Amino acid sequence: MTVKSIKFFKGKRIKNYKGDIIKFISKKNKLFKKFGEIYFSEIKKNKIKGWNFHKKYTCLLIVPYGKVKFIILNPINNKQSTITLSEKNNSILQIPPKHWFCFQSLTNKSIITNLLDGEHDPKETKKSNFLSNIKT
Repeated sequence: MTVKSIKFFKGKRIKNYKGDIIKFISKKNKLFKKFGEIYFSEIKKNKIKGWNFHKKYTCLLIVPYGKVKFIILNPINNKQSTITLSEKNNSILQIPPKHWFCFQSLTNKSIITNLLDGEHDPKETKKSNFLSNIKT
């Protein structure tokens, strides 16, 4: 990764013969700041969702199903990072405020879970298609 403010953490998967348990976060975890909202985003194969920019919110992202490539851009220095999360690597991606990001499913269908430390506010979030020239 090239954007230093982006953090990547190993999550926990508890094996169970009836189906694994994926632990995302607890209030004791150093990543957890406060609860705003959680949402799930489904992405179809090779489709790209984003570009999103949060002015003040931090995103904690995990992929419980499928495989997703994230592209993160720091607009201050134009450094770009690409990271792949999947149900197999049990990882959590922390994207701080003031970074553009998008994501693309690399499998037939993927699901992203996003924990925000604030509630959705259209004035806080920017969305754009103008970054379509950035390579995904």
